Amino acid sequence: MTLNPFHLSQSRRGFVGLSAAAFGSIALASCGASSAEDEPVDVDAQNVGAMEDFAADTQFTATEPIEVGILWTDWPEVPVEESWRIFDHIKELTNVELKLTHIPFSDHEEKRSLLISAGDAPTLIPLVYTGEDSPYVSSGAVVPMSDYVEHMPNFQKYVKEWELGQMIENIKQADGKYYMLPGLQEVSVPVFSLVVRKDVFEDVVGAVPTTWEELRDGLRAVKEAYPDSVPLADGFEAQSMLNYAAHAFGTIAGWGFGGGYIDSEGDELVYAPATDEYKSLVEYFHSLVEEGLIDRESLTASNDGSGAADVSEKFANELCFAASGSSGTAIEFAQALNETVGEGNFEVSLIPPPAGPAGDHVEPRNFWHGFMLNSDITQSENFLATLQFTDWLYFNPAAREMLRWGIEGETYTKADDGTIELKDGFAMESYNINSGAEVDINADLGFATFPAESTESRSLKESYSTPEFVQYIEDVLSTRDPRDPIPPVPLEEAELEKASLMSTPLKDAVDTATLQFIMGERDLGEWDDFVAELEAAGMSRYMELINTARSRFVEANG
Repeated sequence: MTLNPFHLSQSRRGFVGLSAAAFGSIALASCGASSAEDEPVDVDAQNVGAMEDFAADTQFTATEPIEVGILWTDWPEVPVEESWRIFDHIKELTNVELKLTHIPFSDHEEKRSLLISAGDAPTLIPLVYTGEDSPYVSSGAVVPMSDYVEHMPNFQKYVKEWELGQMIENIKQADGKYYMLPGLQEVSVPVFSLVVRKDVFEDVVGAVPTTWEELRDGLRAVKEAYPDSVPLADGFEAQSMLNYAAHAFGTIAGWGFGGGYIDSEGDELVYAPATDEYKSLVEYFHSLVEEGLIDRESLTASNDGSGAADVSEKFANELCFAASGSSGTAIEFAQALNETVGEGNFEVSLIPPPAGPAGDHVEPRNFWHGFMLNSDITQSENFLATLQFTDWLYFNPAAREMLRWGIEGETYTKADDGTIELKDGFAMESYNINSGAEVDINADLGFATFPAESTESRSLKESYSTPEFVQYIEDVLSTRDPRDPIPPVPLEEAELEKASLMSTPLKDAVDTATLQFIMGERDLGEWDDFVAELEAAGMSRYMELINTARSRFVEANG
């Protein structure tokens, strides 16, 4: 079983800004949907089932039974069961019955777009990242949530308490509204970083490296001590390591590439791969390949989101001593080492992403996946009740704890100091908690699935994390500086289509050349030729479109 820090293999995609999925789905989403927003909306009059005194941190219970349809993504490793306890419990608490519409994880973005464009999507559309609402704005297929957050007291409270107001401003679309509500995170740390054999680095080098330069020197020393090893690996087609390394080099790459644009010293955004900072990043990783310090296979072998290239096996056999991963990866490596080196004879740690030429920067503070509402709900007598229910489900602390841990007193207990423990007989196998117990609250009861991931306080995040990951959170927050977010560039419908057509060949060229340069298959002396190739592929025209949209947003929003 693969243990992940978050259930989603898409955990890499929690970035503020327009996602590739939003670009790609514009053709599907821009046709066929009708706008319920053309009809008058009187929320206060559409209050059947709504609570008069609904407030933050209180239990929502509809005053009469209502149904809410939800688009449920099915993971192959955790088949959904209509009999899951979670659905009955939500109904017991809220008087709301969830009606599931199923789509497979394998192509859930495409299926979601098809349902929305055909007008067949259920009311609640979860698993939506910032920017993925863009294709649905012009058609009116989804609710402009910013028009109605005044009726969502939990959302308002935690945006304010966790100082997320400016980040919310940055998810506005071209019309100044936002059409999805993101999952809110009290603290945000990179999910993926370096997992290292701490004991080996301390023994051979004297300390765990804190910068990329120190890491290269440390890898050289480890290679000398273990000559059969290739001490560093990625396992995610280079996309993971390039992502978290890029910020320390002052650029973006890998999973965090997004639209490819970043701030420059002037007023305009620039295409990252054409910058000196991106070149420095590539040169660094080329040097690791050239010296035999990084596993070439782990940069190229395909993966399913959980890693590939037998990195865990190489870690277990002391052929690798540092690799990309998460808290779950660290557990996997430790379990593998138990079988070879022996329990108690090693120490595996997830460390903060190393600092680099641009400083101790890590990725910008991020939202997590949230939801949209089908605009048909604006004509329902239950509109206000639905707003209240989704506000409770996504942002109320008690609801968030329930979604993660189940039912207090039945599946878990909570001490006076807030410590949460599963009761005997219950496990959370995906996090190796009470592993082997008779009932897995995830697979058997439906708790700790993707809805549990969206909004988390720091205490809730730490409640199910290993002590090592709790320490990682503290280390990142105390020693690393989140970069400023990539500036928002909300595109209008026609611009979205153009951006998709322009950005796809550019990114394809970047992905190909980046790996060729790193692997030594293309000489770094050809860098200027590479930039010229990007120009010939339309880089300037693409950035003109992006900067036009950026200027319009700044003029409208300040």
